[in-house]
Amino acid sequence: MKGKATKNPIFAFTTWIRRQPPKMKAFLVTISGMAALLFLRMVVEDHNNLFVAAETVHALGTFVLIYKLTKEKACAGLSLKSQELTAIFLAVRLYCSFVMEYDIHTLLDTATLGTTLWIIYMIRFKLRSTYTHDKDNLGIQYVVIPCAVLSLFIHPTTSHLLFNRICWAFCVYLEAISVLPQLRLMQNIQIIEPFTAHYVFALGVARFFSCAHWIIQVFDTRGRLLTALGYGLWPCFVLLSEIVQTSILADFCYYYVKNILGGQLVVRLPSGVV
Repeated sequence: MKGKATKNPIFAFTTWIRRQPPKMKAFLVTISGMAALLFLRMVVEDHNNLFVAAETVHALGTFVLIYKLTKEKACAGLSLKSQELTAIFLAVRLYCSFVMEYDIHTLLDTATLGTTLWIIYMIRFKLRSTYTHDKDNLGIQYVVIPCAVLSLFIHPTTSHLLFNRICWAFCVYLEAISVLPQLRLMQNIQIIEPFTAHYVFALGVARFFSCAHWIIQVFDTRGRLLTALGYGLWPCFVLLSEIVQTSILADFCYYYVKNILGGQLVVRLPSGVV
């Protein structure tokens, strides 16, 4: 059995990756990301669809959680705090959409917020006995307060009201790190059951599509998109937030794909991941 396992190309590739030094791993990740961006730029005709795809995948991820909660009648492995942070940034983003623009993004965010609030209700009241409260130990205040303070100083310089511009910046920053409590919880329990893993992987895919949308748009407009967003540090922080979101979830997505391709139904995280 051991001899056959080593002949498995997936096993051999992942083993080779693990043996590489950190600098080589970072180089391979960078090359893979650039190749994926180039592929999307060539295949997707309207690059605005990438942002719609990101929101759609996020919405699908929440439906996966709803299926989990209704089928298994348990919420072990799910972070209530991440769901609450998600509800906060979606609510703020919806407010910004209504007062600043109204399009397909508003409809997708409305659907995602509705399902997220339902998930919060189920965890808090219906399935509270199965909630791993002691493992979900990253305080919300450590996420919300830095985002709020940063948004006061670095926000869009457009013609909209100052309060609306600050809200816009706040939801961008909060979205970037709202998954941290979920990742902290998964690191604490080490073994992630399938539905939770599918949900977090969906978040990773959504974040990559969103990040790809911004990066490709910058190249397509030869940098004019950055000035359209405003001046000062804000355009750079928008891109940085997208990159941070993708980077935070990249490590988990690697282990997710590795376990799924290896035929494992659960995702096992080694110590130190996420």
